[in-house]
Amino acid sequence: GGEGVTWVGQAAFTDTPHVFQNLGDGTYFHSGLLAIRQAKAADVNITYKILYNDAVAMTGGQPVDGSLSVEQLIMQLRGEGISRIAIVSDNPDPDKYKAQIASFDGLTLSHRDELISVEKELREISGTTVLIYEQTCAAEKRRRRKKGLLVDPARRVVINSAVCEGCGDCGTQSNCLSVLPLETELGRKRHIDQSACNKDFSCVKGFCPSFVSVVGGKLKKSNLADESSDFPSLPDPSLPSIDYQPWNIVVTGVGGTGVLTISSIVSMAAHIEGKGCATLNQTGLAQKFGAVVSHVRVAKSQSDIYAVRIAAGDADLLLGCDLVVAAGDESMAKVNAERSHAVVNSFEAATAEFIHNPDVKFPAEEMKQTIIEEVGKEKVSFINATDIATNLFGDTIASNLFLLGYAYQKGLVPVAAASIEQAVELNAVAVEFNKNAFSWGRRAACDLDEVVKLSNVSPKFTPLDSLDDIVSDRYDRLVQYQDKNYADRYLATVQGVMKVERDKLSSFDMSLSKAVARYLYKLMAYKDEYEVARLYSSDDFRSQINQQFEGDFHLEFHMAPPILSKKDSNTGLPLKRRLPPVTLSIFSLLAKLKFLRGTFFDVFSYTEERKIERSLISDYENDLDEITSLLTPDNKSIAIEIVSLPEHVRGYGHIKLEHIKRVREKKDVLLKKYLSGIVDVVKFVEAT
Repeated sequence: GGEGVTWVGQAAFTDTPHVFQNLGDGTYFHSGLLAIRQAKAADVNITYKILYNDAVAMTGGQPVDGSLSVEQLIMQLRGEGISRIAIVSDNPDPDKYKAQIASFDGLTLSHRDELISVEKELREISGTTVLIYEQTCAAEKRRRRKKGLLVDPARRVVINSAVCEGCGDCGTQSNCLSVLPLETELGRKRHIDQSACNKDFSCVKGFCPSFVSVVGGKLKKSNLADESSDFPSLPDPSLPSIDYQPWNIVVTGVGGTGVLTISSIVSMAAHIEGKGCATLNQTGLAQKFGAVVSHVRVAKSQSDIYAVRIAAGDADLLLGCDLVVAAGDESMAKVNAERSHAVVNSFEAATAEFIHNPDVKFPAEEMKQTIIEEVGKEKVSFINATDIATNLFGDTIASNLFLLGYAYQKGLVPVAAASIEQAVELNAVAVEFNKNAFSWGRRAACDLDEVVKLSNVSPKFTPLDSLDDIVSDRYDRLVQYQDKNYADRYLATVQGVMKVERDKLSSFDMSLSKAVARYLYKLMAYKDEYEVARLYSSDDFRSQINQQFEGDFHLEFHMAPPILSKKDSNTGLPLKRRLPPVTLSIFSLLAKLKFLRGTFFDVFSYTEERKIERSLISDYENDLDEITSLLTPDNKSIAIEIVSLPEHVRGYGHIKLEHIKRVREKKDVLLKKYLSGIVDVVKFVEAT
């Protein structure tokens, strides 16, 4: 928006009465104030939204180049003649701005949750207004907490994966990549990467009862690395030669995970040994989860380095701390099959696409193949450094130094281990932790199978494939959900489809029956109040919490109970509340009342959502009768697509109702296609 400057020229020639203009605090400090001054002088209707995040987040989180506080912003803007200033904050402390509010009638302070209401008010005010959004950059908060410069809230949020429906609304609300996919037998759910969580807590706004706050206590730290420390001494590898030309390393990864620390450690180790070194860091929008590419060049002497940037095809080592960035165009341009080697973390980290598309598939094999084609299969090592390091140390941040240790032991880093460890000591941050991570990476290069075994890394999840196994699993779950009679209803329906598929299609893969077994269960096991209560009362949930946390803590639950929940004044949707620890006892009681489900005495059954959920089951059973009666080998694929549609019935409340609406629209189209295909076949038979 050119800081709103262009609006001064446009405003008189458009029907748009008002615009909002985003402005960062760093931009405001060096030039943005002049744009505000111009807008005020021109008397145009504009609201400047100044993000006060206490850091230049666009280029890596540097401090604003000068002294600037919200109080100074207010004074300066008042001096420019701005008569209406609104502050919204993630922590609106009225005492902080007590003097300013008392002396300035046009100043208000609100919580960030009221942003839309404040914006609606400001857009109706003539002239130039200002909205100051005060919230320190989340990644900067995380860094400062680690350094002890900021209080670390004694609270963490976890997701009860059994309750989670995988709708993705939490990602939509938070726009956060610390909310990760979790593959389960019942489909893709969500979990939170506690190592990368910025404690912004906006994910709890997702309309879902699966979010739980763990207040007090602390994360359990894995001690596997200490327990399994009895390893034979590690042999020193042959270091690559730098006698004739520099050794070039391209380090790739994502912001906030310590990629630049790896580059700094290698270059400092080279400096310690009296070698030449040069680094070039491309951070861009990498404050958190953005792509980072770092060029590290190590030479016999500084005079042997003529350029800092590594030229195309000149990388000797691609150290890929993230698979996606490693397989990107920027990284692939630096390698070639004749010269380059690659050590890449094969962990499948979520990308921004996952926020918008909860069903996105991670193209891991395609990315690996891209790297293999550019480097050569025999010179590429893929290792799941994230899972191994996290299991060993309890923190994903150990993965990059683990990967560096692996590459070093493979003879791909031209500095000695002692120098790397000395560089870690000079960095003076988690010294023993980082040195151990480096050592474990070296051990993995010597005996990867043993390290994987000691780290207890779980094998990649694979869903049940046998029809008998699927049916047996879902039958047992439905007995727990309701009772044996309810499960028998499920079994009878599935067995009916199995018989038709065998008789009409002589099918061996039974793919239609498998789909019905999965998705009839999904509809029958809809998560009402009794089921959510049962899942919270289960031993599995207690085990999930106890495996992650220790110490003195209590649980709080983020939910929107029917009747008790207030409505959002802007959207009309229910607002979630934080419920106290005693809620767990209420869950235990409510879970025992599941026998009331669907009866006259079920007070929850009269809501629109519950009525629709029950109708979906009967509709599905009726559709199965119609589909199986007309089933042929030619229309089997469409039949599977129709019976699999409940996969997209997800979420709770208004989220689920919206999904149901879209599924029903798609079902109508597919059923018409299915039935019209049968009619055409009948007409063809009659005609011939």
